Amino acid sequence: MTLTPPSSPMDRPRKPRTPLVLEVVATERLSASLTRVRLGGAGVEQFLTQADPERLAATDKYVKLLFAKPELGLQPPYDLDALRETLAPEDLPSRRTYTVRDVDLEGRTIAIDFVVHGDDGIAGPWAASAQPGDLLCLSGPGGKFLPTQDAAVHRLYVGDESAVPAIAAALEAAPTDAVGSVLIEVDGPDDEVPLRAPAGVRVRWVHRSKSDVVTEVSGLTPPDAPVEAFVHGERGQVKALGTHLQRVWGLSRTDMSLSAYWARGRAEDRFQSEKREPIGQLFDDPA
Repeated sequence: MTLTPPSSPMDRPRKPRTPLVLEVVATERLSASLTRVRLGGAGVEQFLTQADPERLAATDKYVKLLFAKPELGLQPPYDLDALRETLAPEDLPSRRTYTVRDVDLEGRTIAIDFVVHGDDGIAGPWAASAQPGDLLCLSGPGGKFLPTQDAAVHRLYVGDESAVPAIAAALEAAPTDAVGSVLIEVDGPDDEVPLRAPAGVRVRWVHRSKSDVVTEVSGLTPPDAPVEAFVHGERGQVKALGTHLQRVWGLSRTDMSLSAYWARGRAEDRFQSEKREPIGQLFDDPA
């Protein structure tokens, strides 16, 4: 089963992405580790106008966000060329990639869910302290996953906190008679969030103190049906799961949507640069 045919519009060259400035209109603490920031303003209209419709429809659609160090007092939009002439490289705004949880066409807002672990990182602390009226620089969207509407296909959606927005959106876009399994790894019960899933899709929260998603998926019996696998999250886990699904479940690459959002023990900039190196590849064998 091919998730995205070669002739899909998803494979067309991307349009140039113009950074936009959006305004925080509301924030909400969803769990111990997830905070939702809803963005509005004139930038949303530009976002919707310039977005490729197929990418906007994708349930794993993502955007690139720019964050400046608070102590520098910089305000969006950022003239990066000018800033490069006056700031040290480490003081330039940092780019981070985040999944769009939803687009409210009626309210003209978009929501982004941030994983927050105290003061770690730059995006999480920003989201935790964001207030209405704060500005955020954004470009995109990218993305290409859209759940099949074939109810005979078994869905296997796996991830961690970082993949919750994309998994939640995929479940909401799946047919009501869909069947399958969802496994999401989080620290504990306080990190769980309500998900709207079809009755035939079992959602399991895996607590790290007891197990992990690689172990849990390894214990599943492969279904006697075509499989649509969506595995996003920490790089080591994604790679291990992709190998398992190939060797044990007999899935091909076209049966799977695999994406590493982060890597354990790696800062964001190093993780991004490793995507072009052998360590950053999710498959050991050539395509």
